[in-house]
Amino acid sequence: MRFTRRQLFTTLAVSPVYPVVIEPRWLDVSHRTVPIKGIRSPVRILHLSDLHASFFVSMSMILHAISLGLEQKPDLICLTGDYITRGDDLVPSDYAQVLQRLSKAAPTYAVLGNHDGGAWAQMFSGLPDHKNIDRLLEVSGIQLLHNRSTALTVRDTTLSLVGTGDLWNEELDAPQAFSEVGPDPVVLLSHNPDGKDMMAAYPWQLMLSGHTHGGQVIIPFLGTRYAPVQDKRYVSGLRAWGTRQIHVSRGVGNVGGVRFACRPEVTLLELVTG
Repeated sequence: MRFTRRQLFTTLAVSPVYPVVIEPRWLDVSHRTVPIKGIRSPVRILHLSDLHASFFVSMSMILHAISLGLEQKPDLICLTGDYITRGDDLVPSDYAQVLQRLSKAAPTYAVLGNHDGGAWAQMFSGLPDHKNIDRLLEVSGIQLLHNRSTALTVRDTTLSLVGTGDLWNEELDAPQAFSEVGPDPVVLLSHNPDGKDMMAAYPWQLMLSGHTHGGQVIIPFLGTRYAPVQDKRYVSGLRAWGTRQIHVSRGVGNVGGVRFACRPEVTLLELVTG
């Protein structure tokens, strides 16, 4: 099933249910090759973000996204936040059963997003802190990198993974996150791509983010101007930032149940020798 942009607009005109019923569930599986110095053998990373379990994003939708991701045979799985939308969206037992599929398939690491609990989330009917999401990830066998790092060897390549707290919840602590990073190639997990400026002085080659949903609704002639980031260069896809690279996922879920010209995404990143 493939649509051109013109066909998408035509479909919307004929059927206003398209952005509510079809596109939010029409997952795109994308593949990116990322050259990085120090990679000895290819490393396949499954990047999932913004699952947003809620009334609009069912467990079956999240399970479908996970199944598509695992079909790509990743060596490593990285989750970049926003597991729920509101505080009352969390059903830990059901969610853990779904997320456990990831950790049973490959080492899985995660960071938190602005909806997962904290100062920002509490202002919008969210959780006052993220202890419930911390527990969900722990029960699911997923390692949370909250302002800390870890080193792991995949095939012949040793990587450092660094994870930060969320920017909007005012929990991004770069000095703490990078305090134990060694000389190996560094993959940084940080929910909001605007956080890159706070980490410019630290060593990393690839940053994985979400938060934007790719703009979620791409308005003709206006594009992604309403994406919730200051730097509109980093709304979706793989982009250079100087000598480094940033991958921003369009996410699996959504807020409000609508997508238009911005399909939800599952991404396989293959790190290769740079």
